[in-house]
Amino acid sequence: MTEEYLFISDCHLDSDRPEISAAVMRFLNERAAKASRLYILGDLFEVWLGDDDPVDGLQPVVDSLQHLARDIPVFFLAGNRDFLLGEGFAARTGVNLLEEPQVLELARHRVLLIHGDTLCTDDHDYQKFRSMVRSSDWKSGFLGKPFSERQRIAARLRSESVDAMTQKSLDIMDVNSDAVRECFQQNRVDTIIHGHTHRPAVHRYDSALTRYVLGDWNPGPSYLSWDARQGFSLSDSRV
Repeated sequence: MTEEYLFISDCHLDSDRPEISAAVMRFLNERAAKASRLYILGDLFEVWLGDDDPVDGLQPVVDSLQHLARDIPVFFLAGNRDFLLGEGFAARTGVNLLEEPQVLELARHRVLLIHGDTLCTDDHDYQKFRSMVRSSDWKSGFLGKPFSERQRIAARLRSESVDAMTQKSLDIMDVNSDAVRECFQQNRVDTIIHGHTHRPAVHRYDSALTRYVLGDWNPGPSYLSWDARQGFSLSDSRV
């Protein structure tokens, strides 16, 4: 039987959007259950404030993920919304945590897995913020606070982020073409798979390099599949 790998990102699970939770559960229980592996490339959750997060309203999705991880390997690479997801969640669900960047060898392809925000180098303010919150000192300080305080801080940061985004052009928040080419070269890969930008597409460079962009799950599922016979195929209603 041919192995099939699936790749998703940017589900942004939130108790206020039950239709997305339902779509993700169907995908985990039906489509992903037929695959050999599942890779989640960040922003599975709209926000993750630590592994003591009670995931209010989202437990059925977490249960589906846990059930899937009993049957096939499930891998998680952090996004900008859920970079605080850690070993506690992994132990509870059976999900395997990956460090970014991650390289896979798939047949003749050397494939790089990233969330995608590191390619958005034109957004200088975001890159500075990313460096701050990804530091071990910031993370340990934040996780050491009571959960209710973390919620207040996250709400404030989110409000500031939304305000800042209204002042930025769409081009600034997209990937930088030089950063993409440098990413191919530095990692010696011919394929990049990422999410983050919510702009599902297949980009080809010089006929030998390909970048697959996963979409968000609003309004519907977005995923990339790979098997040795058919290669890569992006499934998204917007493409």
